[in-house]
Amino acid sequence: MDKKPKIALVFGGMSAEHEISVQSAKSIYHAINKEKYKLFLIWIDKEGAWHLVKDDKVNFYDWMPSQQNKGRKIITVSLVKGSDFVSIINMSNFSYITDIDLFFPILHGPNGEDGSMQGLLKFYNIPFVGSGILGSAICMDKDVMKRLLRDANLPITDFLVLNRKEKISYTDISHELGNIVFVKPANMGSSVGISKVSNEEEYNLAIRKAFEYDKKIILESCVEGRELECAVLGNQEPMASKPGEIITKKFFYTYEAKYEDMNSTILQIPANLDEKIISDIQNISIKSYKTLCCEVMARVDLFLTKQNNVIINEINTIPGFTKMSMYPKLWEVSGIPYHELIDKLIDLAIERFKSEKDLSCSE
Repeated sequence: MDKKPKIALVFGGMSAEHEISVQSAKSIYHAINKEKYKLFLIWIDKEGAWHLVKDDKVNFYDWMPSQQNKGRKIITVSLVKGSDFVSIINMSNFSYITDIDLFFPILHGPNGEDGSMQGLLKFYNIPFVGSGILGSAICMDKDVMKRLLRDANLPITDFLVLNRKEKISYTDISHELGNIVFVKPANMGSSVGISKVSNEEEYNLAIRKAFEYDKKIILESCVEGRELECAVLGNQEPMASKPGEIITKKFFYTYEAKYEDMNSTILQIPANLDEKIISDIQNISIKSYKTLCCEVMARVDLFLTKQNNVIINEINTIPGFTKMSMYPKLWEVSGIPYHELIDKLIDLAIERFKSEKDLSCSE
């Protein structure tokens, strides 16, 4: 290709994980090979408006929260599909940025990681990084994800699902799941809205907290064991990284431990494991990736019990890409530096797009 491919990096979004998305985008912005790609920054604010960030020297933290952005040089944009290209329109003067080659959504959580953004880009026939509509939607919903993993005979934690109309006491829950229970929004990531409870009072507070973020919540039994993560990369023939371990001083790997209080957590990368356990983790990660229709990339979160049983916790189709995030760090120790990882993600997105384009749309 004679010209630089035009990449639109999309970040922010209408999610409780908005700020983490901004941090991930900042890391990608600084790592991507600007000699190879022409990068455009599209920020989606918490109200859902799209803005084209034109300043190449933008300090990403200036863009949070959205209420503080009045007076910034932001431009609302719209997508227009041409015969064989996509353009971004500057609605203030109707100028065009034409021939966008690929979108790189780094939108964590609902309205970005759940298939909604993927559906929009699929509708416009645009190549994009990450899983498609189905894989994104499945992995965002922990209820659906766990049921599919269970039906595939893959190891998961015991769980129950509640909606707003259902009432179950802590006593009944503890009989089903044990005395220590995790309460989570079904559709959320980055440990947002998650609580670890061991009595009725904590349970009632956790239920209210989780329902602030979703209309459906997950109740999970507590697994005693080491907390591990494995990165997966690929389409039809995915590969798994070396696993890493999260050692936290807190009672679980909280939002603060992930993104704010670095001293509360140790990331052991790679994890100190024997070769058989590493192989088991990689195989289970790849099987879960395929079962849940993931493509391009995902991070698989797991537990390792004292009996060396591997249990799947969840799968994230747009894992964090901050300087502290496990996904790029795991690939770095597995032989793929951050900037090369970005290249591979873009190549896999184009590969997937071309294979779908070859499919027949008529008999």
